[in-house]
Amino acid sequence: MAARWSLVVHGGSGQMRRASTAPEVDLGVRDALGRALDAGAAVLAGGGAALDAVEAAVRVLEDDPHFNAGRGAALALNGAVELDAAIMNGRDRSAGAVAGVTRTRNPVSLARAVMERSPHVLLAGAGADAFAAEQGMEAADPAWLAIPERRRQLEEMLASDAGAFDVGMKFGTVGAAACDPGGHLAAATSTGGVTGKRPGRIGDSPVIGAGTWAEDGACAISCTGAGEFFLRAGAAHAIAARVRHLGEGIEAATAAVLDDIRAMGGTGGVIVAAPDGELAWRFTTPGMYRGRVTSAGERVVALYGDE
Repeated sequence: MAARWSLVVHGGSGQMRRASTAPEVDLGVRDALGRALDAGAAVLAGGGAALDAVEAAVRVLEDDPHFNAGRGAALALNGAVELDAAIMNGRDRSAGAVAGVTRTRNPVSLARAVMERSPHVLLAGAGADAFAAEQGMEAADPAWLAIPERRRQLEEMLASDAGAFDVGMKFGTVGAAACDPGGHLAAATSTGGVTGKRPGRIGDSPVIGAGTWAEDGACAISCTGAGEFFLRAGAAHAIAARVRHLGEGIEAATAAVLDDIRAMGGTGGVIVAAPDGELAWRFTTPGMYRGRVTSAGERVVALYGDE
């Protein structure tokens, strides 16, 4: 029997409803999720590592403006792009992350460079941008990263009665979790934050243990949602801890942590991969852009809560 592998990706959770989604957006998101699955599956089907697979999948989503990561990222209150990302290897719990990056095309690859080419785990702001330049990471002009639709969304928010950061807005963070043929796990997450965030705000995505976690023998997790609440819950690590210490399955552990977050007033979604190849996703919003593929031939792409 061929070695078993699996991959799950997300493109954010939030107010995604079939009735209010334009057909071209629906098709574009499904296409991008499919291409992300293809990129990661190609790595895994060739016997590659889960770490390489999640990076490959997330890079596809960072380059697609349908999502809030890389190109198409949400804009801060001052109109600037500030990108966050993290990646973690379940083999040894090595991890890398960046926050407040302004000129890197694929922040997930910069996060991996932090993990592999520096003694640190998390770099932020000007220091992260300088590290990107030193490492020869592919740059992107802020004007390319900031698409017109995101500027329109910021202007609409500023003109509204709220006129400020809203944790209940649609979330478009992207992420991936995978189990490779050797049973090793990895996870990665990338985001532009939330429209109208205060400059310098950092959510859960680049924080190891909050928005991203991978641990062989337990599970790999990428989160999306109201980052302030996921930070307070230590969401990703909490799921893995329930699996490891309580012996819960990934479905039960994920449900318990999302229930905890909802009790605090937060919503969002989570994707999880287990060492036996099992995958799970769960969300407490109307929809979550998501997809999964396995060596057994399963392939699913879904956007709304009714599918």
